[in-house]
Amino acid sequence: MSIRSFSDKITGWLRQQLIPTGSPWLLARAYLFIILGSFVQAIAMRMFLIPALLVSGGISGIAQIVNYFSGWPIGLMVFVGNVPLFALGWRHLGGKRFIFRTVVAIAVFSFFTDYLALFFPPAGMTDDLVLNSIYGGVVLGIGLGLVYLGQGTSGGSDILGRILNHRLGISISQAYLATDTLVVLAGGLAFDWERALYGLVVIYVSGLAAEMISEGTGVYRSVMIVTNKPEDVSGKILSVLERGATILSGTGAYTGEARPVLYCVVTRSEVNPLKTLVLETDPTAFMVIGIAHEALGEGFLPLKPHP
Repeated sequence: MSIRSFSDKITGWLRQQLIPTGSPWLLARAYLFIILGSFVQAIAMRMFLIPALLVSGGISGIAQIVNYFSGWPIGLMVFVGNVPLFALGWRHLGGKRFIFRTVVAIAVFSFFTDYLALFFPPAGMTDDLVLNSIYGGVVLGIGLGLVYLGQGTSGGSDILGRILNHRLGISISQAYLATDTLVVLAGGLAFDWERALYGLVVIYVSGLAAEMISEGTGVYRSVMIVTNKPEDVSGKILSVLERGATILSGTGAYTGEARPVLYCVVTRSEVNPLKTLVLETDPTAFMVIGIAHEALGEGFLPLKPHP
């Protein structure tokens, strides 16, 4: 293979990763989320977690422990430590596209984690462990959520957590907590157990913040109504709440009779008015109300292509 053909292959592969089929703006927005999210995570590390010796789990947590005893750069150790985990991500989270976006996220995070040390005070903003764990967790979680919005990961245990989320349906907060607990316990052995307990708070808070940023705040409710008066109930929903509804065909498992099922999505503030409408129209109806992270389409957020 000539040097020119090899160069053309590399250029074509990069173009495929950087400019896939679809809107260039969507791709640019995805990488903007990844870069901004990684930068925000580095701020959380340097402003709150590293000065307070709060281990946030994963490769970065291991790097914090090693740095405490050796002085080696945390960012550099994070980048090197993530290399073996790329293979897992390649297989389970999207192949080439995953690798490229994850490398970008880890490179930005690693660079700024070490670079910001030149500008941030070594002692951080406060020596209060409660404030450092809460604010550090929130800021770290916001950064994680932005990276997730860009369809990337922050590497390390984040890769393992996303695999658990994709394969087993475990929420991001639970997966993140499960994969990082051992590292936090190691931090307790290296520093002290009080900081280890606060480290668990950091992980939980950051997981919630990441879930809220990447999946929405859950302000919508999905409602299923089993009723013998589907037209009357749906008419009330349309006229009073000005919401649409879909009538599905159902069959009672015990009676074998036809039981129409209404499906609709409402906001959190519309749940109680909906209950009242159903009670007034069909007191024998059966309702199931669940949380919807997003509602896209007419009457809610516009349906847009994802990066």
